[in-house]
This record gives sequence, structure tokens and C-alpha cells, in this order.
Amino acid sequence: MELLNRKSPNIMKKAGIITAINQNCRVSEQYRTIRTNFLSSLKGNTSRTLIITSPNRGEGKSTTAANFAISLAQQGKKVLLVDTDLRNSKLHAIFNLNNNIGLSNVLIGNNLLEDTIKKTEISGLDIIPSGPAPFNPAELLGSLAMELLIEKVNSLYDVVVFDTPPVLEVADAKIMANQCDSLILVIQFGKTQSDEAIEAKKLLESASAQLLGVILNGKE
Repeated sequence: MELLNRKSPNIMKKAGIITAINQNCRVSEQYRTIRTNFLSSLKGNTSRTLIITSPNRGEGKSTTAANFAISLAQQGKKVLLVDTDLRNSKLHAIFNLNNNIGLSNVLIGNNLLEDTIKKTEISGLDIIPSGPAPFNPAELLGSLAMELLIEKVNSLYDVVVFDTPPVLEVADAKIMANQCDSLILVIQFGKTQSDEAIEAKKLLESASAQLLGVILNGKE
């Protein structure tokens, strides 16, 4: 297990993790509203797997995943945040974690799951970083090893949040969609085009994704 260092509040502020540094601001309140809507959708389930993705890169999916996971942990949930963006991982940098060992190491059989789970300074929130970039990320995410990992962490946590690559760039999010219970799509105000959002939604629905809703980033 690995703890954040003492500089983490400044790092989180720089990374836009507002829920960890200012719980009383409007953005944190909006995340609490999203959290309430999500938890109400659980309908008595003791555990739930959730994908957070976006149509393209740069639309805030990783920051949203981090803030949402923190918000869930602040509610008293035991939460695991997993970086499944094996091509362009962000979560380890957001939380100032070492990324030498992570998800990719488990999926190729070099490390145990327990070796990769890292604690954070947020009570109730653990993280699995992506690990070193593999040459075959889509195949790893669609593997039996990934299915077994999801089954295992689903038994250990109340909610497991997966940060996946953008839908329109690679197939990874679609591969993950039919392995997880639900999905939230993040779009960026002034950047995501309407046709891109529609196309992403169609692709996810074709992969049997259970789309819970859309988060609009960047609009005052």
C-alpha cells in the first residue's frame, strides 16, 4: 500500500480535485448531487461497477472520475478507483502515486492484485494505477484476467469506478462496457461536438452499456 505525500493537497488543487480541497463550493455540491443520483440507482445492490469515459481526450473524464470517487468515499462508501486507460494514464499523477506497478502488471500475470492497490489520504478511497503501458491494452482489458479482477474487487468494495479511454479513439471503453454495471459519459462544454457525443452514445449502446447519464464539464 502507498500513501500520498504531504504535498497532496496542493497537487490535488493543481489537478482540479475540488472535492478533496473544498467541500463547500458549488462544484463539490454538484458532485454530491451526482453521487445521490448514482446511489439511488443501486436499488439495494451492495456493490456496483461504474465506467467513466468521454468521446475524446481532454474532456475531463479522469478529473471527473477522481472527484466522483472522492465524493462517494466522503459519503462513507468503500471505493476503488481503477485506471484502465492503459495508453494514457492520468490518475497516478492526479494523486501523486508511483505507477511502476499497476493494473497492467496484474493482467499479464507479473503481480498480484494486492501488490497494486494503493491507499490515499481520502478515507475509504483506494486506487489501482494503470501500471506500465502494455503493447496490447485492448486484449488485456477483454481478457479472463480482467474479468476475474473485476469479480474480485467487486466483492471487496461498495463501488468500483473505472476510468477508461475515450470512446471514439479506441475500443477499450466498449470492451469494458459489457463487463460493468453502468457508465457515465463526460463531455466538455465548448469542446465536445454534438455529433461526437451522439456517436459515442451509439457506440456504447451497441456494446450493451447501461448509460446512467452525461456529465457536462466546464460550463459555469
